[in-house]
Amino acid sequence: MAENVKRGNAKALVGVVVSDKMDKTVVVQVERLVKHPVYKKYVRRRNRFAAHDEANDCRVGDTVLIRASRPLSRTKRWRVSRVLERVA
Repeated sequence: MAENVKRGNAKALVGVVVSDKMDKTVVVQVERLVKHPVYKKYVRRRNRFAAHDEANDCRVGDTVLIRASRPLSRTKRWRVSRVLERVA
């Protein structure tokens, strides 16, 4: 077997933690702007992702970087890579 195998670049997103009530899991809301096809106005689109938080250190309001990973449960396909900004 080859060692130090590169697996490519995992998709990464930045979002805000909206729920931390589960054990080792946080719900992260990612917001993006999309141009409306007819009206040409920018519209906010939101997605919520369940992300694995091994250390259980994320709190509601924290801005985090999440990366795609293998499926960890029925809903979790993301891991918290790092906390970018802590809430006061």
